[in-house]
Amino acid sequence: MVFFYVSDGEKHEVRRWKQGDTNRITVAGGNGRGDQLNQLNVPTGIFIDEDGTIYVSDSWNHRVMKWRKGAREGIVVAGGNGKGDSLTQLSDPKRVIVDHFGRIYVTNWGNHRVMRWCEGSSEGSIVVGGNGAENQLRCPIGLSFDVEGNLYVSNYGNNQIQKFEPDFD
Repeated sequence: MVFFYVSDGEKHEVRRWKQGDTNRITVAGGNGRGDQLNQLNVPTGIFIDEDGTIYVSDSWNHRVMKWRKGAREGIVVAGGNGKGDSLTQLSDPKRVIVDHFGRIYVTNWGNHRVMRWCEGSSEGSIVVGGNGAENQLRCPIGLSFDVEGNLYVSNYGNNQIQKFEPDFD
């Protein structure tokens, strides 16, 4: 069975369609714009793991939310402490991916860096960006890993895609 997921920043929800079906199901948010655990505020990036858990970059709430399959509320797994640049905060996160170890990677658009949170951690770590000219990012928007563990970051503000080798374990 193939599903399609869409984050709708205007309706503040994530929807799912089954291939060949016209009916949609709201799987995250859908309770108007807000900052409660059952709400989103301009969701952008989504990542779905093998269990059907949905991770959402909740941009204007400056957090990443995790919605287990069938849940009516999400769990804050990154940020959620207001907009800022400390290791406990995000500023307009755009994309999120989760690696096979359960580590959450987030493009932190407003802070020009990519951050990583381990499950259950209240603080993230800077993976790339924010480290001076060599690793400087400007408005990172997308990210992906290849099979060798290299991280690719779509660096919107510099009109480039940058590759970072896996020395950030």
